[in-house]
Amino acid sequence: MSLFTKFQSAIESEDAKQYGALYHEDFQFIRHQTASSMNKTEIVSMIEKMFATGAVKQENHRCIYENDTILVEHSFMTFPDGSREAVLAVHTLQDGKIIRTETGATLLK
Repeated sequence: MSLFTKFQSAIESEDAKQYGALYHEDFQFIRHQTASSMNKTEIVSMIEKMFATGAVKQENHRCIYENDTILVEHSFMTFPDGSREAVLAVHTLQDGKIIRTETGATLLK
């Protein structure tokens, strides 16, 4: 099973434990939109809270490219505050897990 398929399954089932298992212990998330970063603990905590609201929606989630070192994905996201974004994420992989994620997002009206 590809990492993208596991990632998509964790999101669709809102399974934060499954989601967190996909990340390397040295994970770093870079949000270019806000010039901020998060580690594995912080991203999993954020996802747990978002899943708990039941208000996170992901549409048209698709894999642009995946191999043993990189996963590129795109989707349209609706967040608990009602905002919507088109999100492009580039995940660098190491040891079969995501070690670094960089995103670009466009706010949708």
